[in-house]
Amino acid sequence: MLDSPAGEPVRSEGTYTMRFRLSRLVDGLSSSRLLPVGAAGAVLLFLFAVQLLGTATEAAAPLLERVFFRVVVGDASALGLSWFGAYALANGSVVAALALSLFTVDIVSAPQLFLMVAGSRLGAAAIVVFIGALDYVGKERYSLRKSVSMGLLTFLLTLSIYLPVTAVGYLALPALRDPFRAVSRGWTAGVEPLGFFDPLAVTITNRIGPLLSFALAVGVLFGSLKLFDRILANVDTATLRKRFFSRLRRTWVSFAVGLLITGVTTSVAFSLGVIVPLYNRGYVEREELIPYVLGANIGTLIDTLVVAVVLESAVGTAVVLELLVVATLLTLGALLVHDRYSRAIVAVDERLLEDRRAFLAFVLLLLFVPLVLLLVPLAMG
Repeated sequence: MLDSPAGEPVRSEGTYTMRFRLSRLVDGLSSSRLLPVGAAGAVLLFLFAVQLLGTATEAAAPLLERVFFRVVVGDASALGLSWFGAYALANGSVVAALALSLFTVDIVSAPQLFLMVAGSRLGAAAIVVFIGALDYVGKERYSLRKSVSMGLLTFLLTLSIYLPVTAVGYLALPALRDPFRAVSRGWTAGVEPLGFFDPLAVTITNRIGPLLSFALAVGVLFGSLKLFDRILANVDTATLRKRFFSRLRRTWVSFAVGLLITGVTTSVAFSLGVIVPLYNRGYVEREELIPYVLGANIGTLIDTLVVAVVLESAVGTAVVLELLVVATLLTLGALLVHDRYSRAIVAVDERLLEDRRAFLAFVLLLLFVPLVLLLVPLAMG
């Protein structure tokens, strides 16, 4: 970096040229003509990031273990760490992938892994509520309802499913882990899905060291997910809306569409982005939107399951699969009593949107609960 005569930093022409070319490359891959190429590139980048993360975690295991056990004391603090970590990173999928990589080197136990993946979903869903709250505070012309309506509804649905899923799944894990492990063993045994990335990951780790490789892997993981979201932004969502929005009035079809779109794209941002304009324009009511979001909440675990499989962790895959199955069963149970369930969710949603004090207390609760889970066991230990 150079200094101007006035003492202000001036970036070199080469830096701007590199950033310009990189931006042009991303824009080109995001164009509709190169959409399949861009999507394939994003997937390969994601898989490479997973491989590098696994290699770097294994190399840095002694240091990561010391740091982890200074922060995490017991299973509850593991839940708090992943929940709050999703806030800090603004991405639940990355937190879940990190938890799986720590599990593969025996730093995280199976119960802690279950809680950390569940916590990553709770944290990821709450991020939208925080963004909406900041938007409401920063732009007084926006009403509370306009700023947080969709995000709050999404989080209440996630909370209503994943809180009982976390409790039931955690208690049932000792009994269910072996059956799920037997089911998932064939998914990973004798398979090296990322073997062709291994030499490059090992070379990078040896050249720059485990910690920098770990940081690089997290950065590439972020980048691949952001690239995929950017590519999906160029998909013709109008066609999807015309084809599916009239069918969202059917509870089970709405659930299946939300599950399918999120599972295939592994992007909640995309699946919700398709439906938000319909909701904002009144084409879809809250009661009709609820099954769609519930389906999306199941589909969002697919990328975590993929990470577990490609890391060749049979137990890790079993743990994620248990979470997926328990969440699916509880979601199906909620859909069987859809009318009563929807009325309860809408009642809480309306109360929080109409009472600013209640909403503020709710937001503060979302902030402090993971901190309490993380810090109280640490203070008592």
